[in-house]
Amino acid sequence: MSLDVAELTATMLQAFKGELSDKWPAIKGYAETEAQKLAENFVMIERLRLAGDITPEQARLHYEIQRNASRTVLLAVKGLSLVAVEQAINAAMNALKDSVNGALNFTLL
Repeated sequence: MSLDVAELTATMLQAFKGELSDKWPAIKGYAETEAQKLAENFVMIERLRLAGDITPEQARLHYEIQRNASRTVLLAVKGLSLVAVEQAINAAMNALKDSVNGALNFTLL
């Protein structure tokens, strides 16, 4: 199974919008950018994993770094709380869990 940036991004955006609907006009641009970055990170991890250039532990570190960066960006948006941002990111990751873990052949999410 090969991960697709556009598909992953769209799935995350649906989850973000569902969790942050009351702030969506203010957060939409940030959410689009962060979803894209997270999706590209998953594709990079998949490519490195298939090439044998990264261990599951290293993949988890790459993922956590990008997740933390996205969390920081979303927290910078006025009116968003840590709880709201965490719920949105968790919803997005839950929406991707099966496809990402299946493509990587180990549990990342």
